[in-house]
Amino acid sequence: MNFSQVILDNKMLSSKVALNYKENHEWKSYSWQEFTNLVKQTANALKSLGAKPDDKIAIYADNMPQWVILDLAILNIGGITVPIFATLTSEQAEYIIKEANVKIIFAGNEKQYSNCLEIYSKSNSLEHILVAKNIIDLKSKYSYHFYELIKDHSTECEIKSKNMDDIASIIYTSGTTGEPKGVMLSHGNFIETCNAHKNFYGFTPKNENSLVFLPLSHVFEKCWSSFVLSSGGQLSFCENPKEITKFLTEVRPTTMCTVPRFFQKIYISVNEKIKKSPKLLKKIFNSALTIGRNYADLKRKNIKIPLLLAVKYKIVDTIFFKKIKKRLGGNLWFIPVGGASISPEITEFFDSIGIQLRVGYGLTETTATVAAFPLNNYEYNSVGKPMTGVQICIGEENEILIKGYGVFKGYYNKEKETKEAFTADGWFRTGDAGKFDENGNLIIIDRIKDLMKTSNGKYICPQPIENLLTNDTLIEKAVLVGDNKPYVTALLVPNFEALKLFASKLNIHFNSLEELLINQKIKELFTNRINQMQEHLAGFEKIKKFHLLPMDFNMDLGEITPTLKIRRKIVLEKFKLLIDDMYS
Repeated sequence: MNFSQVILDNKMLSSKVALNYKENHEWKSYSWQEFTNLVKQTANALKSLGAKPDDKIAIYADNMPQWVILDLAILNIGGITVPIFATLTSEQAEYIIKEANVKIIFAGNEKQYSNCLEIYSKSNSLEHILVAKNIIDLKSKYSYHFYELIKDHSTECEIKSKNMDDIASIIYTSGTTGEPKGVMLSHGNFIETCNAHKNFYGFTPKNENSLVFLPLSHVFEKCWSSFVLSSGGQLSFCENPKEITKFLTEVRPTTMCTVPRFFQKIYISVNEKIKKSPKLLKKIFNSALTIGRNYADLKRKNIKIPLLLAVKYKIVDTIFFKKIKKRLGGNLWFIPVGGASISPEITEFFDSIGIQLRVGYGLTETTATVAAFPLNNYEYNSVGKPMTGVQICIGEENEILIKGYGVFKGYYNKEKETKEAFTADGWFRTGDAGKFDENGNLIIIDRIKDLMKTSNGKYICPQPIENLLTNDTLIEKAVLVGDNKPYVTALLVPNFEALKLFASKLNIHFNSLEELLINQKIKELFTNRINQMQEHLAGFEKIKKFHLLPMDFNMDLGEITPTLKIRRKIVLEKFKLLIDDMYS
């Protein structure tokens, strides 16, 4: 069965809203009938450009309705979608287009179109460029405005029959180590992922409005949005991630998938505000939080909540918690969170105020989620329990091994890497270390390659300590150093805006960030905060020295991935002299 058929086979929904998008500062929408017609028109337009079954067609754009329309149209004709992160440079996009032998590409904005023109001049496979917006001037005869191209095509189009094992999409990994690899995901991978979510949670999001915030080029958002659509729900697109706060209050979504950093920042903001509050207000809020924690704990364990506690919770929710929830639109209730580790205190905090984060774990190679918090009986320090139809076991070096419906077919044109990704008996090797607790909850330890062993023989997991550091309002990013070293050090990227405010309060005058970061008062400020944060850590885990970097890590220089994961190896090599200095 073709995966596009699973989504478009919703004949009873014709007048219901399917897609919401913002254009010229106004919200507009497509009904299911309009959405279905656009997909079929696009499929016919692709055929008119010579697209055939199994041709690779790339989408190089931010979140927008055309992304989903084109994706389903590609599948409709039996083609293969190749998502490209909107933030990739021309050189990075060119690598994917060349390796995947892409025939047609869709560009979302002026910059992406310019990159496509540059790539076209060097490509042997690229034949056509589709451009999202009519306001972009076309600069070649092989470029077409998307809506102008499709508008005169028929809305009648037969969906190409596909087998469950046929490739639907090649999604390139971010490549925290080495060059990106094209993960081949089948129609069956996507279909069974949607079915597994329905079976695991026992509900479908047919009445939900999901805000599309993470890049659709990332497997997490692509799978979640597909699940919502396959159930008859609606999507609202956030094209510019920097405007997420505004979009939340305008859309007032009921669900969205996101990454831990999003909620980490809200957690930091709330705690910072409480710290600055008068003593009495601080005491009242902490008491309210205790009530919320007790309420959430019983709810999490599926235990009946006593009447008195329910009344108390309603009061503190009205006075305090609803104000925080209003910042998120006020309607969010189901929030899948993944892509990186999250501190259990953050998950518990949001649970306490009535925002349940469905923490999960998965990879591109597993068609996203393989484990997640169920509706009840989850543990904050875990990533939940295996999804329906997924087998997870712990192998050598505590490596998490996976079998099941979502495991990929292999890496495109990379037989050696594909073979290395599986054990002799067919388990996919995740590269993550983990364990199960006594109740079957999966606990992630860290990436195996990131685990550190000091020269004194002590093992350290960097992620929990880095999370501890970035839970502070003054620290934006942290990279722990300690492998084969006598003690632990850290490279820190400060939250520059917050730091400037602190400098102002301390009457510190500076002409540059470099000058500010070497100021003795600033060094003492960070030293004191770090020492307080790591009081509960073992002696060998504690950071003895740190260096404040005057700039953030740069995606164009390869220091972070498009999903904002730090490429540890590149960062350690680039800042080798600073690191050596901390051990001199």
